[in-house]
Amino acid sequence: MEAPKKQPQILDKKTALLKAESWCAYQERSQQEVRNKLYEYGLHQNEVEDLISELITTNFLNEERFAMAYVSGKVNIKKWGKIKIKQGLKLKKVPDKLIQKALNSIDGDKYLGNLLATAEKKQRIINEKDPLKRKYKLITYLQSKGFEKDLIFDVLKANNLTE
Repeated sequence: MEAPKKQPQILDKKTALLKAESWCAYQERSQQEVRNKLYEYGLHQNEVEDLISELITTNFLNEERFAMAYVSGKVNIKKWGKIKIKQGLKLKKVPDKLIQKALNSIDGDKYLGNLLATAEKKQRIINEKDPLKRKYKLITYLQSKGFEKDLIFDVLKANNLTE
């Protein structure tokens, strides 16, 4: 049996604005996330765009603030690399200029520290005897976390983690 499709809640514009404001106040959101939420409320395109403008004007919605918060969370908590963070922001339709600005705000030493800590942690749990296969598995894992290939090689080499 198939799960029933979620019917859009039909809300009037004023109620939708109040709900969107509290949703945005709870956590930073991208314009695209808010747009999708407003469509879930059963609003039409012109109403959605009006409310987006209203939320930006009242500073409930700020794409730059969202991008900075997203990057900060992914670097400090999830320990992601820049490539994965950039993909996440692109999926949320954040403009390239803001993505670049947010990525440039990452502290370089912290970023390298995350890469090294992730590499050391993963290396301890790789069950592979062949050193070449171990290295390959480690590099592949670090790339899946979004770290740049050249940076991975530099950090592994500088910390003798390629044995």
